[in-house]
Amino acid sequence: MEKCLFCYNPISGKGKIKKKESYIVNRLKSKYEVEVLQSSYAGNIGDEIRTRGEQFDLIVGGGGDGTINEIVNAVMMLEKRPKVAFIPAGTVNDVAHSLFIPKNIRKAVDNILGGKEFAHDVMKINDKYGIYVCCAGLFTESSYATGQGMKKKMGKLAYIFHGAKKMFTTDALNLKVTYEGGEIEGKFALILANNSRYTAGMKVNKRASLNDGMLDVVLVESKKEKVNFAADVRVAMLFLEGIEHNIHKKGVYHFQTSEFKVETKSDTSINLDGEKIDSGSFECKIIKEALRMIVPKPEKLTKKITKID
Repeated sequence: MEKCLFCYNPISGKGKIKKKESYIVNRLKSKYEVEVLQSSYAGNIGDEIRTRGEQFDLIVGGGGDGTINEIVNAVMMLEKRPKVAFIPAGTVNDVAHSLFIPKNIRKAVDNILGGKEFAHDVMKINDKYGIYVCCAGLFTESSYATGQGMKKKMGKLAYIFHGAKKMFTTDALNLKVTYEGGEIEGKFALILANNSRYTAGMKVNKRASLNDGMLDVVLVESKKEKVNFAADVRVAMLFLEGIEHNIHKKGVYHFQTSEFKVETKSDTSINLDGEKIDSGSFECKIIKEALRMIVPKPEKLTKKITKID
C-alpha cells in the first residue's frame, strides 16, 4: 500500500480541517497508509517534508494557499518528489479554485481518492518556488499583511479593506524588466506574473494553461512617483475584468514568457503565492510540469490564452 503524509494547518478556516481530521484520515486509509502531521509552528510542514518527504508517495495538504506554498517549496527541494493533493480550508483558496478542487471536504477527499494526476508548472523566483502568482506593487501586500484575526472575521473582505487603505499611499515601482522578447523600463503600479485562473479570489486569467511552460506577465504603468488614481483604476479593472480584457488598454503591458528578470534599486516586496519571499531585484523561471498534483478535471487546465504581440 502506498504511503501518504496528511499535513494540515489547524487554524485555517476556523479549524475546519482539525474538526474533520478523523473523517479525512479514515477515508484516506482505504487507499493509503496514512501518517498525520498537525502543524505546530510556522514552517513545521516544510521542515518535515524536506526531512522525510521522499518516504511518501503522496503529500496531502489541508489549509489555505500559504499551506500549499509551504508544501510546494519543500517538495521541490526533493530529488524524488511525491505527488501532491490538497483539501482547501483557507480564506481565498486561489489554488483550489484554479485546479477545480471543491472546497467541500467530502468532495475534496473524493478527488484525492478518485482524481487524476496533472503535471503542474512551477515558478522559481530567486531560490523560492511557487505555482500560481508572483507580483509586486499595489494590493500585493494584502495577502500577507492582513492579520489572521481580521481574516477570520471578514474573510475575503479583509484583503479588500487592507488594499483600499494603500491605494493612494503606494510608491510606484521603478523597474527594468528583461524577457525573451525584449525589455520594458519605467514606473509601474503593479507587476503580475500569472500561472493561474484565479488570483486574489478573482478570475484574473480564465484561459490560463498551467502546464505549457509559459507565464502571463502584466505591468500597469504609473505616471507619478506615488501611484495615482488612473493607475489605481487600471489595476482594479485588471482584477475585476481579467487579463484578456485589459492587455490592449493604455498603460498596460503584457507578454508571455518562460523566464524574465526584474531589476530595481528600490526595496520592492515580492509576493509569491500570497507570501512575502524577498525584496528588490529578482529572476523568475518556469520549470515545466515539475509538480504532480491530483485534480478532478486535468483536461480543463491546458487551455492557453491567445498570444498578444
